[in-house]
Amino acid sequence: MAVKLRLQRGGKKKQPIYRIVAADGRYKRDGRFLEKIGSYNPNTTPMTIEVKENRALYWLGVGAQPTDTVRNLLSRKGILLKWTLKKKGKDEATITAEFEKWSALQMLRAEKEQAKKDRRREKKKVAAKPAEAPAQA
Repeated sequence: MAVKLRLQRGGKKKQPIYRIVAADGRYKRDGRFLEKIGSYNPNTTPMTIEVKENRALYWLGVGAQPTDTVRNLLSRKGILLKWTLKKKGKDEATITAEFEKWSALQMLRAEKEQAKKDRRREKKKVAAKPAEAPAQA
C-alpha cells in the first residue's frame, strides 16, 4: 500500500478549502483516507495552513510520499526541515536550534516582502495621481 500525503478538496464552488490527508494512492482524490493531518485555506489573506506536526512526521517516517503541493505546504511550516534533520540523526536540541534560526529567517523574508509591496503600492499611488490642472476661466 503506497500512502500519500495529499489534498482533499472541500468547501463551496469557487471557495475551496482543502484537508491535508494521508491516503492510499489508489483511492480517489476526495475518497477514503486513512487520517486527516491538517487543513489549508487559500482564500484567507495570508493563506491559512494548519498541520498536526507530530502526525505529519509520523507519516513521513513510515514512508508516506507527499504530493508536490503538500510538500510545499509542509516546507512553509518547517516540518520538512525537522524531518530532514531527524533523518540525519540530529538530537532534539540541535533540531530546535535550527528551527529557531529558520523561523527568524522566515520572519525577515516576510518583512522584506511586505516592505517591497508597500513601496510598489506607494509608487502606484504617485503615478496614478493626476497632475493638478490649472484653473481655466
